[in-house]
Parts: sequence; C-alpha cells; structure tokens
Amino acid sequence: MEHAPQGRPVDLVAALARARSPERPGPDTPAGPAVRAWPGPSRQIPEADGEDLDLRALLRLSLAASDASGRLRPASSAGALHPVDAELVVGTGCSLPPGRYGYDPLRHHVHRLGGPPEGTPPGVSAELSVTARRTVSHYGHRAWPLLLLDTGHAAAALFLAARALGAGEAEVRLDGLAESPLAAVFMVPPRGQDPVRPRGGTHRRRPSTSVPAPAELLARRSDPPPLPGTPPPDALRAVLTTAVRVSVGDLHWCVAVGAPRPGLLELAPDGTTLRRRAAGEARPTLAAWAAGQAWIAEAGAVLLAHGCPADADAPRIRRTHLRAGFAVHLAHATARRHGLTARPVGSWQQADLGAALGAAPGRDWIVHGLALGTRHADEENTT
Repeated sequence: MEHAPQGRPVDLVAALARARSPERPGPDTPAGPAVRAWPGPSRQIPEADGEDLDLRALLRLSLAASDASGRLRPASSAGALHPVDAELVVGTGCSLPPGRYGYDPLRHHVHRLGGPPEGTPPGVSAELSVTARRTVSHYGHRAWPLLLLDTGHAAAALFLAARALGAGEAEVRLDGLAESPLAAVFMVPPRGQDPVRPRGGTHRRRPSTSVPAPAELLARRSDPPPLPGTPPPDALRAVLTTAVRVSVGDLHWCVAVGAPRPGLLELAPDGTTLRRRAAGEARPTLAAWAAGQAWIAEAGAVLLAHGCPADADAPRIRRTHLRAGFAVHLAHATARRHGLTARPVGSWQQADLGAALGAAPGRDWIVHGLALGTRHADEENTT
C-alpha cells in the first residue's frame, strides 16, 4: 500500500485506474508546507575540500529552488508543486561528514538526522520519497502517477548533476519494489573510490549520456505553451534515442508529428533511423487525453512513453512511472541541446494508445509525454 497525506493507505492499482478515468478533480485544497519538517537545526553545506564530492554544488544543480516561492528548480514537477523529498546517506569522500541528512531545497541547507548506517560506502545515496499532499492539493485523485513521475525526474536531475561534476556514472534505483524510498541515486566521489553499492537496495548502472555543463542544468525549464514548429528528423531521432536508451523493460516510445506526413514515428530496429508506426493526425486526440490541454494539438511533436497495462500490480506501476519520469527528463535535456522547446506532459486520461491503434484494450496506456517545438510562445505571438 501507498500512504495518503493523513496516513491512510492508498491502493495504487485503484488510484491509477481512477487517475486514468475521465473523472475531474475537485476544488483545490491547501498544499501544506513546501518543505518537509526535518527535525533539529539546519546547517549549511560546506564547500568541497580537494577531491571530495561537492554536495552543495550537486544539490544546487539538481534539487535546489532558485526563487523564493520554491517553484523554479532544475527538476520538473507537475504544477510546480515539488512533492519529492530527499534524504542523504553520506559516506566518506563528501563535503558533509558521514551521516544521514534531510535536505531543505528552499534554504539549500541540511538537517543532520543521525550517524551513517553501518557499512555506508564512500559517496552519497540520495533517497527520494514524496509528500503526497502537495500534489493532491491541486490534482486530487490524479496525483499518484504524477508523484511517481516527479520522483523519476528528480532522480534524473541528480544523475545529470553527478555527471556535470565529474562524479561519473551514478547508480539509480528505479525498481519500484519499495514504497519508501521510492527511488535512490548513489554517487561516488570524483576521485573514483570503489563504488560499493549501498545495502538494502538493488542499483542498476545507467547507460552513459552526454556530460552536461552546470549552466545547462540550471537553465533547464519547462517552456510555456504553445510550442509550435515541427522539429527536424535528426532532433527527433536524438530525443527518441535518449528515451529508449535510458529506459528498460516495461516502456515503449514513439513520437507524434503533424504535417506534411502526420503520424506516429518510432526508432527502427537498427536504433539509428525513424520508421512510421501509424499514419494519421494524433495530436488532437493526445490533447483531449492530456487533461484537455488544447495547445498540445498544435505542438510541433509529442514524445510518448507507453506501457503499464490495466492489470499491472503496484511494483510495476511504480517502476514504469519512475522510469518514464527519468527518461523524459533526460530526453528533455537532449531536446534543449538540439535547440528545441519542450514541456513534460504527465496527466493522461483514457489514453489507451494500444486500443486506439487496433490492439487489445487495456494493455498499452500512455504513461508520460514530452511536447516539443522549435519556437517559444513569445516568438509565436510576434509572427
């Protein structure tokens, strides 16, 4: 069972089925504090000494708020509500003394919660959980898939920040087996101490991606709609390739494009060329499925992660949505590197893509999306 803000258990299978239904959320409710109430006094994160992993820079590039409201952060979040909380298990070789810490992204401080667990390896493990109330306050019964997607985005932001700081490949746990933490990202010091995996979780090494510059991570934003302009084939291929390469198992990927040849494109088996999966204009239907966001019908293209059948159990639901959020975040970074505008789309109702394409119903639902374009909204308004 998952847990509601008041501690009541939530049946994740039933929650996803309801989130996929046409039922509309009720009125907004209070979101509560923007930061988890960590116990004890807060403390600044010191500068890194020598070859230690710079946790202050790592968190600044991945989870820290850059405005007083807390809405603007390097990781995407539905409604900019940011429900993901990070607890740090710090070993040697880091800019904080070994121990367990709660992170405050608004003050960019930490709260020491205790000493490190026995056997903590060098480096840091960021354990990600959620305060569901923040997202439930606006999205109501549609919140749970969004909470999982947001956690995947936060894990990807940590992954990219580690690469930008030269910490090498991070170990990312997105297996969906645990209710709390939902995900964990383990990062080693740049000097390359032996990356022994933390106890109590299965971690998987993710394929390499391009090393981003710190400024690139801080500049990542979800572009406001509309997102006009059809991306060129090489950019679409790069975005699709990133999503396919960094997600495993349950997810499939395609991209909806418009004129002159509207349809759904996917990567061919050779992994380097695009092929047509289906013909016809899909974007108006996607707009209706995506909580009625009409602007999606005019987006240049829409990347789609699909899978997670109606009979999926809770671990599969968690795993699929976590991996979708992770992959869309990295695809977003690739899109920006190719000069595209991009905006994640997380809320989908009645989006049974498989049934729409003539397959058995209930087997192939849209899980996440990324709207793409070549021009910003302000440019569109001046043309």
